[in-house]
Amino acid sequence: MKKNQSRTKKDKIKKNFLAARMNILFFAVFLLFSALILRLGVLQIVNGEDFKRQLERTEEVVVNASVPRGKIFDRNGKVIVDNKPVNAITYTKTQQTSQDEMMDVATKLSSMIELSADKVTERDIQDYWIRENKKQADAKITDKERALYDEGELSQSDYDKLIRERITEEEIAEITEQEMEILAIYRQMQTGYNLSPQIIKNENVTDEEFAAVSEQLSSLPGVNTTVDWQREYPYGEVLRSVLGSVRSIPEDKIEYYLARDYSRNDRVGTSYLELQYEEVLQGQKSKVRTITDKAGNVIDSQLIQQGERGKDLVLSIDIELQQALEQVVEDELRRLKQDYGRNLMDRLFLVMMDPNTGELLAMAGKQYIETDDGPEIQDYNIGTFTSAYEAGSSIKGATVLSGYQDGVIQPGSYLWDEVVSIAQTPDKASWYLGDLPISINDHYALERSSNGYMFKIAIKMAGATYVRNEPIDIGASTFTKMRNYFGQFGLGSETGIDLPGESVGYQTNNPADLNPGKLLDLSIGQFDTYTPMQMAQYVSTIINGGNRVAPTIVKEIREPSANNDSPGPLVKAMKPKVLNRLDNTQRELDWVKQGFYLSFNGSKGTGQDFKGNGYVAGGKTGTAEVVYFGPKYDELYRSKGIAPPETTNSTLVGFAPYDKPEVAFSVMAPWVYPNVANSPLREDVNENLGTAALEVYFDIREQRMNEQSTDQEQQVEVTAEEAEEGQ
Repeated sequence: MKKNQSRTKKDKIKKNFLAARMNILFFAVFLLFSALILRLGVLQIVNGEDFKRQLERTEEVVVNASVPRGKIFDRNGKVIVDNKPVNAITYTKTQQTSQDEMMDVATKLSSMIELSADKVTERDIQDYWIRENKKQADAKITDKERALYDEGELSQSDYDKLIRERITEEEIAEITEQEMEILAIYRQMQTGYNLSPQIIKNENVTDEEFAAVSEQLSSLPGVNTTVDWQREYPYGEVLRSVLGSVRSIPEDKIEYYLARDYSRNDRVGTSYLELQYEEVLQGQKSKVRTITDKAGNVIDSQLIQQGERGKDLVLSIDIELQQALEQVVEDELRRLKQDYGRNLMDRLFLVMMDPNTGELLAMAGKQYIETDDGPEIQDYNIGTFTSAYEAGSSIKGATVLSGYQDGVIQPGSYLWDEVVSIAQTPDKASWYLGDLPISINDHYALERSSNGYMFKIAIKMAGATYVRNEPIDIGASTFTKMRNYFGQFGLGSETGIDLPGESVGYQTNNPADLNPGKLLDLSIGQFDTYTPMQMAQYVSTIINGGNRVAPTIVKEIREPSANNDSPGPLVKAMKPKVLNRLDNTQRELDWVKQGFYLSFNGSKGTGQDFKGNGYVAGGKTGTAEVVYFGPKYDELYRSKGIAPPETTNSTLVGFAPYDKPEVAFSVMAPWVYPNVANSPLREDVNENLGTAALEVYFDIREQRMNEQSTDQEQQVEVTAEEAEEGQ
């Protein structure tokens, strides 16, 4: 009994204690909420108006400031694209800047700097005339049109359009050259964002212009003199077209770049390498938060993100080799054009690459251009992958390997090389007619460049049996099959090069053209067209063991370095990209490679010029008899109703050294001489370029090996001297 009373008493005490603690907790919460409500009341009632006025008084704007682009180096660390500091004159407008104020500044600037008006559009001129001649402009609107405008039935844009359409040429002619310069400056000032510096002039700003503007900055609101950057090319025009251009954002790409946090006045890569690697080269722009009042006056500026110039590219290109091969191509083109009978020939190409990795060592193209000031030899390096031509016998290695894949021949197969006569098709034969007919194997066919052997492969692939003067039913499917085989080598398909604008060549599917004669032409490279880049990939695929590797021009991406003359830390190394593997055995590949050896080194080989040059090379020569449809076709033939003439393409693929190839190359010389028997202009242009290219390659290689050996010897001597001093 006593125990129950004691327990009840303890429970009462415990309950009272818990209730007291809860009361204290509730009271504390009450005090905290009271304080919070009191604080909110002070903010809203006492200080609310002040905060509201302060908010209305200021505005924050984040401005992006561009930074220099990344540099571009060659494979040996030589700078081939740099950034050059230049004087610049900029203009920054605020939210409150009026057009009258901008026009006043433009007028003052026009007396201090010279700016070309070539970017001024017809619309700009018309708008300027309307602005400067308001009464005359208004007089061009009828009372009826003005009434429609006042009633809102005629929009402002339509109203302005009517005025522009009625401005006469005589009225436009009244605008002076000085006014055009003012307009050019005003146009530049208008294109920028508020609070974002817009470049007025950064090309050829003279010291006098820079000083004159600097002295008058107090009377030129928004104008500033600063240092900007421009792309610089230490090697001049070498590889220039491939490197691409950097310009203001094209009008048709504005929305694309704005969606990616660019500004309207940014400069971007607009072609080839600069365009392809824009995101890498552009860099990280610095960001500045600018606080202004409602009048547009800047109250404060804060750096919220530090800028960093773009990442650097290291190319696979050897700029010394590129420079030397461009000179070889230019010299040969200039020599050939001295023969006035070569009126159609106007371009030459040479591509050199590592056959195992796809790294491009050089890609040289030159074009002969007739200008008002006389003929010029211009850079056409992009033509190595953007222009395509019939390649002729150079592709016969692909034909033989396609025959292996299709099962119609095997290494060492013999076929009759003879004049092929198919009903309703012109006779076709090998170039050495006097030796026909003969039974030959594939090695001999590659060595002596037999057409007949390739014709028989094509006929067998069509599933047909050749009977002299009888018709052959081939079907369009045989063209598709052979093209699919060729595509495994890169012929007629994208090579995968890391540059935009690649051509895959031309393939007609017109049923009228898919006849037996054209199938035979396809087998010897005289029907479809291929680029010099495709040709280099094709021969590389054969000699590297059957891997079609994408040609690449960028070898590495690097961080910007503190040392401006060398690349920074590695970000990414480009790995070889294998697009497909040939469905051929290693024995078949080696067999064709031996045929390429015979083509250059056999007693009846067509590439005799490659003998005795201090190295052993292999490859395949080619000539293609083609109808001319080049750039002069419209002017000289089509417009006059004249059939274009037949001409000849001279081509070549090769590799060296034969035992362990380290370089593969292709040569393309379109329309190099007329397709006329015993023409005095006929010569082996392909071999001229090919032997010269390998001579340059091995000379540079030997020179560097000697320099490396000398450096190592000097290092050993220095180490020995240091060791002696230490003792």
